[in-house]
Amino acid sequence: MRIATSYLYKNATNELQRQQSELARTQQQISSGKRILKPSDDPVGTSRSLGISESIQQLKQYHKNAIFAEQRLSLEETTLESATNLLQRVKELALASKSGVQTVETRAAYRIEVEQRMQELLAYANTRDANGDYIFAGFKGDTLPFTETAAGVAYNGDHGQQLLQIGATRQVASGDSGADVFQRIRNGNGTFTAGGSGTNTGTGNIAAGSVVDASVYQFDNFTIRFTSATSYDVVNDTTATTVLAAQPYVENGVIAFNGIETSINGVPVSGDEFTVKPSRNQDVFTSLKQFIAAMDIDPANASEQAQLNQSMNTVVGDIDQALGHLLEVRVAVGARLNSVDTTRAENESVQLQLQETLSEVQDLDYPEAISRLQFQMTTLQALQQTFTRVEELSLFNYLR
Repeated sequence: MRIATSYLYKNATNELQRQQSELARTQQQISSGKRILKPSDDPVGTSRSLGISESIQQLKQYHKNAIFAEQRLSLEETTLESATNLLQRVKELALASKSGVQTVETRAAYRIEVEQRMQELLAYANTRDANGDYIFAGFKGDTLPFTETAAGVAYNGDHGQQLLQIGATRQVASGDSGADVFQRIRNGNGTFTAGGSGTNTGTGNIAAGSVVDASVYQFDNFTIRFTSATSYDVVNDTTATTVLAAQPYVENGVIAFNGIETSINGVPVSGDEFTVKPSRNQDVFTSLKQFIAAMDIDPANASEQAQLNQSMNTVVGDIDQALGHLLEVRVAVGARLNSVDTTRAENESVQLQLQETLSEVQDLDYPEAISRLQFQMTTLQALQQTFTRVEELSLFNYLR
């Protein structure tokens, strides 16, 4: 059987090219550190790598979202803490203002300080984050949420909560709307409000009271009307019916009706009235404005001092409600921050596992690759030498 010289050359050339290609591939693997250089190297491994890489990228985005949420929530928590401290100071001033020894000058000083505190609180409510967005404006982050008007403080934001995806199945609200934080606060004791009429001429003050039997409580309006200095009626204004008639007045004695209890101190006179109404939402700025307005009054007698004290009782009660409400918001913010921390830790653990798996799938085994490279270099060198010897063979080499 005869083998053509061209056939030998062709086979040798093809084998040289194949060996050189394999050697180049191994060298490229070593330089890149990757076992898979193109999908055809390992279709199954390539598919797994793509899926794992996509999951890692998702986790990285979750991490970015978690950091942004943590920054926003931390800023909100700090702002609410400052607002709480401010309201605590206003409450101290309100309690001090009830003293009968206050003068025109001290009340003026209180009014000036509360006016300043009012502006501080407004600034807290208009806090911006690092991106320049207002944190209490809902979805309208570029809109100034609170502005002061002649009628009070107006809210210009919306009621939305921005939700951020911080995990595959977990979202977190990165803030609260200003309406939820500063406006939706129940006044009075949270269930009802108790106050005196502005036309009272006695020195009576009604206490905030409390609900003692929620099962019979009705959200109606009531009036405690003194028919003499020693007796009173309780009228349900909503149904226009008398609930209690000719009740003997005892200073600081319990007045019970509609599942509630309250009391009156001081000396009411015939015709004095005290109202008990269901609580309603009231913004915290209104409480401060009521304080400021009360400090403009200079009581000329005991009756006017009693009305001032009643006004300040109302302010103190409303501020207590605001403080409680802010505490609830802060607790919710703290819970969200804890959730962000927990989710970030979980995501980091999963990401580490995925990166290890991705490394197992696509990273190169250096010892094996280096051994293979040495073997391929030796094989290629031997093949090249063999090809050179074959190439030199000729019939003339055997002719003498």
